[in-house]
Amino acid sequence: MSSNWLDHFPALQTIKTSGWQQACDQARVVELPAEKPVFQTGDSCRQFLLVLEGSVRVQKLSDSGREILLYRVEAGQSCILTTACLLGSKHYQAEAFTESTVKAVVIPSAAFRRAMDDSAALREFVFAGYGQRLTELLMLIEAIAFGRLDCRLAAYLLNQGPGPLKTTHQQIARELGTAREVVSRTLKEFERRGWLRLSRASIELLEPEQLNRLSLL
Repeated sequence: MSSNWLDHFPALQTIKTSGWQQACDQARVVELPAEKPVFQTGDSCRQFLLVLEGSVRVQKLSDSGREILLYRVEAGQSCILTTACLLGSKHYQAEAFTESTVKAVVIPSAAFRRAMDDSAALREFVFAGYGQRLTELLMLIEAIAFGRLDCRLAAYLLNQGPGPLKTTHQQIARELGTAREVVSRTLKEFERRGWLRLSRASIELLEPEQLNRLSLL
């Protein structure tokens, strides 16, 4: 197949080992529509995934139906959960969905393992991404376990940029790893204070300075 997809991954372009060349020969580019499952909890992992365009949301769903966003896989990134499942021969312990149309490269698991065996550069690429994502997950755990929800919500709203935020309370809850009811109650309190205005699937910030003060607590 064409190796143009390697343009998205400069660190992989210099690898010349036979295992990696064979993996590239077996790689294929796929296109996935928006809001479709990429994998589900309990699925077996059969291929290594590299995202070229779009975004994949990796999340965990509790027995009660509560969702928590673990991370996103975007252009130029790989999925560390997929890597862990491939290397450990384990099933997925979370689920993933496309957030937009996604173009990605998939490499069969056997070819990926052979390439990892004979390429230090590939191992460095894979584990560098693994280490960065693990740090982000630890920060997420710290925020959920020890951070005040009102402070985190204020920071989240400010980070979405100027203009009304088009989203739902359920989507915000998923981003922050909490329940929709908690988000709704906190947003109502912000509205009561005059900091924002709520409407259907939209949030307009009225007093960003007040939200900023809260976010810094």
